[in-house]
Amino acid sequence: MSIHIEAKKDEIAPTVLMPGDPLRAKYIADNFLSDVILINDVRNMLGYTGYYKGKKVTIMGSGMGIPSIGIYSYELYNDYDVQKIIRIGSGGSLSKDVKLKDIVLAKNSYSPSSFAYVWGKCVDNVINSSEKINNQILDTAKKLKMNINYGTIMTADVFTVYADVNHIFEKMPKHIKLLANEMEAFGLFHVANLCGKEATCLMTIVDSPFEENMLSQEEKEKNLNDMILLALESI
Repeated sequence: MSIHIEAKKDEIAPTVLMPGDPLRAKYIADNFLSDVILINDVRNMLGYTGYYKGKKVTIMGSGMGIPSIGIYSYELYNDYDVQKIIRIGSGGSLSKDVKLKDIVLAKNSYSPSSFAYVWGKCVDNVINSSEKINNQILDTAKKLKMNINYGTIMTADVFTVYADVNHIFEKMPKHIKLLANEMEAFGLFHVANLCGKEATCLMTIVDSPFEENMLSQEEKEKNLNDMILLALESI
């Protein structure tokens, strides 16, 4: 047992899907898995283990932001011998080519965050995700005839809907082309590297500065379901 997770070691699967919202974890467990057990509710960070088409999988919330996912991913990797974590969440478009409802798979994440330097003295602003998991997801997307965008995302320490971050883009190396932004992946990828494990990030685009329309709650639900299905089929 770890500090923030109360599960027994054998109750957590080697592969974990991590939405930010713990209630999203409950939704996935209720609607996609069989033989489900609740494995964590410390601080209401809900976690469930069940089976998808015979494959044991754990779904657990990460909370919002790098520090929160840093805590939970480290405990999963270090205390429960988890091998792979796939973050599944929502994000905002940073490219005119990435539309509302699109699915984005992170090849790597750029971030101005000090997280990696504080924890491990890593000075890299771009951290790669797992090529092996990404290839599985890309192959599965082809089989399911799903179009996904694959490339670099940005992980921010602030919710960019509220904050102007253009000064960050101005200082960013010109060769980096960003598809979308979110708030957790960079931290997850760094912790995976520290632990010698694997991680990646899938996200559904729910807001865009290039489009006037907003997604309804029903549209968000359906498109998040598509992303969840892609993640589950990929594992």
